[in-house]
Order: sequence, then C-alpha cells, then structure tokens
Amino acid sequence: MLTSCSRRYARSSNRLPVSAAALPRLAALLPADRWLTRPVELAAYESDGLTAFRTRPLAVAVPESADEVIALVRLCHECRLPFVARGSGTSLSGGSLPVADGIVVALNRLNRIVRLDPEQRIAVVEPGVVNTQVSVAAAPHGLHYAPDPSSQSICTIGGNVAFNSGGAHCLKYGMTANHVLGIKAVLATGEVVEWGSTSRERAGPDWCGLFTGHEGLFGIALEITLQLLPRPECYHTVLAGYRTLEQAGDAVSAVIASGLLPGALEIMDALALEAARAAVHAEYPPGCEAVLIVELEGPREVIAEERERLQAILAASGPVEMRPARDGDERLAIWKGRKCAFSAVGRLSPDFIVQDGVVPRRRLGEALRRIAEMSRAAGIRVANVFHAGDGNLHPLILFDGREPGALPKAEALAGEILRMCIEMGGSITGEHGIGVEKRDFLAEMFSADEIDCLQRVRAAFDPWRLANPGKMFPGVGAPALAYQGLHPLEKAGVISRV
Repeated sequence: MLTSCSRRYARSSNRLPVSAAALPRLAALLPADRWLTRPVELAAYESDGLTAFRTRPLAVAVPESADEVIALVRLCHECRLPFVARGSGTSLSGGSLPVADGIVVALNRLNRIVRLDPEQRIAVVEPGVVNTQVSVAAAPHGLHYAPDPSSQSICTIGGNVAFNSGGAHCLKYGMTANHVLGIKAVLATGEVVEWGSTSRERAGPDWCGLFTGHEGLFGIALEITLQLLPRPECYHTVLAGYRTLEQAGDAVSAVIASGLLPGALEIMDALALEAARAAVHAEYPPGCEAVLIVELEGPREVIAEERERLQAILAASGPVEMRPARDGDERLAIWKGRKCAFSAVGRLSPDFIVQDGVVPRRRLGEALRRIAEMSRAAGIRVANVFHAGDGNLHPLILFDGREPGALPKAEALAGEILRMCIEMGGSITGEHGIGVEKRDFLAEMFSADEIDCLQRVRAAFDPWRLANPGKMFPGVGAPALAYQGLHPLEKAGVISRV
C-alpha cells in the first residue's frame, strides 16, 4: 500500500477503439444520479488503498441490482469498453484502479443479504455486503463468517472473493476460497454463470475456487454463497512480549511444532507497537521489541487443556511478560491494537508502503533478520506486522513522499523484500493480490510458460481483456494476448460476443 499523495497516472495502450455511442448507451441504462461523469464525482474513484497510483475513468456506474450489472457488462462487451468492478476500494495493491478509457462499476449498493439459513449454515449475499455484516446477521443463530481481514469493518465480500482475502484467523480457518460454496457471476463476455451449490458435496471442476482470487479479470460476482461456522464456545487470548523479533518468531515455531492449532498467531514489532499505542492507546508490555498474540478457540473443555500446554510453551520461549486476556473486553483491546496497526503507522510517517510477501514458516526468523538488515542498509524504517502462523509478512516501509527520491527508495526496498520471499520459496502475495503494484514481479516468480498459461485461462473468460485490464500481468496496458478479428473461442462456439 502506498499512502503517498504523489500522483502516477496509469497509461493505457493497444486498446480497440471505443464506439462513440457507447457512453450515451450505457448512461441510458441507469438513472442520471447513478451515472457519474463530473470531475468532482469521479475524484473519489481515481484510486483505491494504493493511493500513489491514480487514474480518472470516463464514468462511474452505480447499479442497484444484478440485472443492471449484467446489462452494463453486456454493453461494455458489445462496445469493447473496459470496466473495473469496485467495492469499498480497500485494495492495497491497486486492484481496483480504474482505466482512463473505461468505466468503474461501483457495487456498494448491491448490499443485501439475500438469504441466511442457520440450518444449512449458509448466507447468500450480494457483492457489496460488508464483511462484518455477515457475522452480525449470523450472530443470533450462534454462527459467524470466519475470514477476518483487518479492513473487515469496511471491505466487501465481492472484493474478498476477488482477492481471496484472509485475515488474522486464516491459520485455522483458511482463506475466502475455503468458505465460498457458490457463485453467480456475469463474465466479461456478458454470460451469466452459476457455480457450486449450498453444499461442499459436489463433483466436477471447482469453478468457485478458480473464480475466487481472480482479481476482477474474469467478470463480476453477483451473488456469493458463504459457509457459516458455529461461533467458538470459548476463547483464550494471550499477549506475550519478547526482547527480540527472533524470539517471537521462535515462539511461533514452538507453538506450531507442539501440535496446537491456534485460531490466530500474530506478531507486531516495536515500531508497530509504538503506532498502536499512539493511535488507540493499546497497552503492551514495556521494553519489548516484539509481541506475539496467540488465540485459542473452541469447546470449553478443549481450551481448558490447550491453555495449559500453551502456557508451558510460551514460558519456555523466554518472554519478558505474558498477559492472558481475563475477559472479553481485554481480548477486544488486544485485537484493537493489532487490527488498527496499518492505519496507526500513519502517526509515525506521512507515507508508507504495505508489502504482502510470504515465506516458509520455518524461515520466519531468518526473513525478519534480513528485513532488518535491508532496513538499516537503506536507511529506511520498517514496521513489521504479520500473520506469523502462515508466514504472511506485512512489512510497512516508512517514508516521506515530500522528499525528492524518497518514494523510489522505499519501492526499491519493497522490491528487495519481495525478491527475498521468492528466493526463500515463498510468494509475492499472501492475500493482497498482485494488482498493479506487484505485476512486474510475476515473471520472477513464474516462468514464461506458466504466465502464458495464466493468460490463456484469463482469455477463456475475457477474450478482449475488458475486465480490470492492466492488472496482475507484466506490462503497462499491454494485452494478455494480441487478438485480431474473431477470437478463436468464438469460432469454436465456446463464447459469443453478446
């Protein structure tokens, strides 16, 4: 995430000509107050959470129903007009950055929970439903929706599906893909598809699994069927402070090696702790370079046994202090400091980049040491907040965008960290996606043949590269494949133009 106020305007090239009649025809599909074209109206949609990249779209459409979304996409396909679907705009990789010669389809008004069935433990929701609203609706039935990204109070389910979001509790419960049972979507060709069901018992290809994490390159989800889980009967949350990051990392390894499966394992370093104290007055053990948050959850009898094991493991790891939450309020206070960490760092620096690399858990301590070395060598402060249980790093690289050359230096450090993740056998993203920020690193992680395969999969859903163009694949505005005339899949009858 770049929170700099600097402005980079994305370019678009090699685009098929847009019909002069396209915009009036699209505008006719919606009431005038839901078709935005004035600069003051478009300004809010120029960027997402990665604010250093900005592009002004031709217009913003604000549909209120699935039928309106379908009509917009079909006309975009007919007129070869690019479109970008957008929810709350919390993407940290530029995943919902508009394109200059296209429109934005804003989905926030598709925010209904269509159906909630406590017996089947499912919720069918529209893409604009906010993550936490699902759990709020399910709470009276003793259920909840498990994926909990830090932005869960504002991010939407449609965006969570597009980027396969995780969260602090993904160690135990997995990512969004593990909780999506069914999807109704309109593909970039205008075709409406329905995949999956209300059950995990199904045969054939896992289309829902393929669609989840597609970063908006296939089309737009219209309804998503989510799995709900029983709310844990009991929680046991412990905050442990350590003199060094390496000690905290070793404690994570010890917890996992013991066979315990916590709901969450999170680490924050000294800079992140400083920011959380300043922002929400979070109370952490003094004199620590890192804190580890461990949360056990489950049946009361199981947690009673597991908390004794956890106590012994953490005591043996040499903490400065261990602080179990004594009640629900103390548990929420611990998590409030962690959940606000990204935004809180804004109190320490006017600008910062949030990276999202992954390393094998066994190399977590080594990765943290190397990040510290890179930070010192570059003369740039780095705060570390991460999902320690699955090795998902979130280094926050602090800089002042007003200083000449500060942003390129910060980006260079971010690139070094990503290359370290690749070298260690990890990934350039755990949950934030590739977007525009990391697309040039894709070729360092995958071979040319692998990228070609990914491009061909994308082309099967969007042969004209109209859905969220310019994202994920290397090259500014370059089409995934050069298509001239009738697309091969159209010849084969697999797709149709409209």
